[in-house]
Amino acid sequence: MRMMQKKSLRGSRAQTIPRAATYDTMASTPVINLRKGHAVRHNNEVCIVISHELKTPPRMASYVQMSVRSVNTQKVFNLRLTSNDSMDSVLLERIPHEYSYKDSSGYHFLNNDTYEDVVVHEELITPVKFYLIEGHTYTLLFTDSNVAAVELPPSMIMTVADSPEGVKGDSANNVYKAAIMETGLSMQVPLFINPGEKLIVKTEDGSYLGRA
Repeated sequence: MRMMQKKSLRGSRAQTIPRAATYDTMASTPVINLRKGHAVRHNNEVCIVISHELKTPPRMASYVQMSVRSVNTQKVFNLRLTSNDSMDSVLLERIPHEYSYKDSSGYHFLNNDTYEDVVVHEELITPVKFYLIEGHTYTLLFTDSNVAAVELPPSMIMTVADSPEGVKGDSANNVYKAAIMETGLSMQVPLFINPGEKLIVKTEDGSYLGRA
């Protein structure tokens, strides 16, 4: 078993990680160039863009409708900005970590380079909770030395825990039934899928991509 240097970091990185502090504010960025997952400063808080849409109503000036979430407080701000507005961008650092386990202090992720333990709290886990599998690698996003978000891979291989038995001889791909995956994720799968099978799941929307 790998020896782990256990530290209750509560969503922040230990100072011993040998990486440069790349958390300074960047130049102002036009809001029309921002995308989901970018980090910005709003009301003197570091926030992550969680939704972004450019609106172009007829006979009206275009505007950006976006939501940002504070890294420190988890408060969500819903913003409506003109297409000419700008915001200060913040550098994000993406570091792979292996999900280890959950206990009363939070969800533990292991840095495979330093063997240090990062504890991430429920608020940041909620959007990805049904995709966490022990031993799998995920990307933690750091800004201002704090974990800002957990980033999922585009797809994952997951095992079907429960689903009605498939219909013998039915191989139709356009007829679906409910299935519960090993993490508790509920999704729709073809009729021929049975419990115990491994499936490729699209993490963006929890949809079925095929058998693994």
